[in-house]
Amino acid sequence: MSENVFAYTDGGVTAAQGFRASGVHAGFRRNTSKNDLALVVADAPCATAATFTQNVFCAAPVRFSRAQLAASSGNEHCGSMRAVVINSGNANAATGEAGVDLCREEAALVSDVVGCAPDEVLVASTGVIGVPLTMAPFKQGVPQAVAALSKDGGHAAAQAIMTTDTRPKECAVTIDGARLGCAGATFAVGGMAKGSGMIMPNMATMIAVITTDAPVKAPDLYALLKHAVGLSFNKVTVDSDTSTNDTCFMLASGAACPDAQPVEPGTQAFAVLQEAVCAVCTSLARQMARDGEGATKLVDVVVTGAASDADADAAARTIANSPLVKTAIAGHDANWGRIAGAVGRSGAQFCQEDVDIDIMGLPVCRGGLAQTFDEDEALRLFDELDEIVIAVDLGAGEASTTVWTCDFTHDYISINGDYRT
Repeated sequence: MSENVFAYTDGGVTAAQGFRASGVHAGFRRNTSKNDLALVVADAPCATAATFTQNVFCAAPVRFSRAQLAASSGNEHCGSMRAVVINSGNANAATGEAGVDLCREEAALVSDVVGCAPDEVLVASTGVIGVPLTMAPFKQGVPQAVAALSKDGGHAAAQAIMTTDTRPKECAVTIDGARLGCAGATFAVGGMAKGSGMIMPNMATMIAVITTDAPVKAPDLYALLKHAVGLSFNKVTVDSDTSTNDTCFMLASGAACPDAQPVEPGTQAFAVLQEAVCAVCTSLARQMARDGEGATKLVDVVVTGAASDADADAAARTIANSPLVKTAIAGHDANWGRIAGAVGRSGAQFCQEDVDIDIMGLPVCRGGLAQTFDEDEALRLFDELDEIVIAVDLGAGEASTTVWTCDFTHDYISINGDYRT
């Protein structure tokens, strides 16, 4: 597909027409200067899709939102919704039926203030696990959040869902309407996400909300989202842990061209929209890896020459999750032996005599054997670059993939050792 399918723009989750958002401090967190309640509202009920954590110890908001979608359409991954409310500071996880009941009260409160049906509200939470959540912060914060809803509220919403994140994560792109069969219009895909630690999802994300003003039917929107998640959020790892709360919602308002027919799978228009959704999700995923807890480097692990897609993913993911590899990067040590060791235990099929490894473009291994390289040059590159590329060619086939991760520093231990205190 051509390079100019989409263009990056500002606006995040409210870049698409038909959506407003806000972020306020409701009292879930002690620091009153930090937003801790986010609200995203569509102007009208719209097609909605979702992916959720596969962690069996899933949180109450995951259980509740699955049920909301299933009640809407008979499918727990898509339906018709109007609003998404997210709190930070408390995960509402391991809270039993009381946690689910609270989600129900939360949705009813939002629906009452927004002016929609209770079954048109989705909820998500992030924060400490195992601490009961109360309605008091919602009762204080939801009316404030509704009053603050605006087309410019996406940034405040992105700030409100942060936990150990050091910065909000947002992205948006625009598409020429002619590409989707609506000449004269401009379509947008935008989103926000949070995620800094406890990250290695399985057909899910951390907490993310994606919006578009393109017309898409709910089941097709789920197909779009599932494909994009598989290429983006499921290719990022900070610490190999899957959260209890991982959730990604996507809503499609159709507001950019209200009379247009829904974009259909198998068409060029659908492929264009798919590429735009993937671009937004990939940007958000890379921002998560770059902002990994205590991280100083974004790391791209690129595996080529694998015998199968599964082998490529296994090799890349094992490298990306290796504490030895990640600490070597933090220490600016081009220790390629750790990379070779990770690949060798990944389960991928290959012959070591066929493997080539490069670090930051420096050939360090060829045909399974060490290559002489300039250690001073490697140190210079480690000092100068904030994005480190590890490239491994297995020499066993044509499959390839990229997984994004970060280095491990002492700060990761400090952040997680002190998380509840």
